[in-house]
Amino acid sequence: MKLLYTVNSPYARKVRIVAAEKHIEVTLQEVVLADPDCPVKQYNPLGKVPVLILSDGDSLYDSRVIAEYLDNRTPLAHLIPKDNGAKSAVRRWEALADGVCDAAVAVMLEQRKAPEAQDSAFITKQMDKVTRGLSALNHDLGQNKWCVEDTFSLADIAVGCMLGYVNLRFGQVIDLKADYKNLDRLNTALLKRTSFKESLPVAS
Repeated sequence: MKLLYTVNSPYARKVRIVAAEKHIEVTLQEVVLADPDCPVKQYNPLGKVPVLILSDGDSLYDSRVIAEYLDNRTPLAHLIPKDNGAKSAVRRWEALADGVCDAAVAVMLEQRKAPEAQDSAFITKQMDKVTRGLSALNHDLGQNKWCVEDTFSLADIAVGCMLGYVNLRFGQVIDLKADYKNLDRLNTALLKRTSFKESLPVAS
C-alpha cells in the first residue's frame, strides 16, 4: 500500500499515525498538490490528500475512510471501538477535530491571498469556529487522560493532529497552555508517542 500525503496535512498525519500505531507497513509518497504532474487527481477526483493506493491499484479517501480501513486490517489495539456507543463517541470527537481543521485550513488559505483580496468577515467566521471547537473539546476532555473511556483511540489521534496544525499555523494567536489547559495536557502526552514525534508538521 502507498499513501499519498503532504507533510503538513493534519488529515494525512492522522492516517500516518494510525498506520504507525497499528504497525501496518505503508509506503509514504510525499506530493506537492500544486505540481502539474501531481498524481493525486489520478486516484482522488477531488484532488485532496490523503489517498491510500491499495495493492490492486484501487484507492481510498478521505482520512476517515482510510483510518477505518487500516484499523480493521489487524485486530491489534483497535483505535475505533467495536461497541456502538463508544464508536459513536470516538467518531464525534473525530468529526469535531476535523471540523476545526477545516476552519483553520480555510483561514490559512484566505490569509495567503494578497491583503486587499482577503475577506476579513470570512476569516473572523472561520476563526470563531476554531475557538468554539477548541473550547468544546477542552470542556469535554476535562481531567480525563484520553478522550473516550480513558483509552487511547482515534479520537485522541484526530484531536492531536488538529492541535499540531493549530499550533503550526496559529501558535502566535492561540495559546493552548493558557486558554485550553486540558487540551494542552493531552497534547503533551501525545507528543511522547513515537507516532506523533515522527510525524510532526514543519513550518513553511
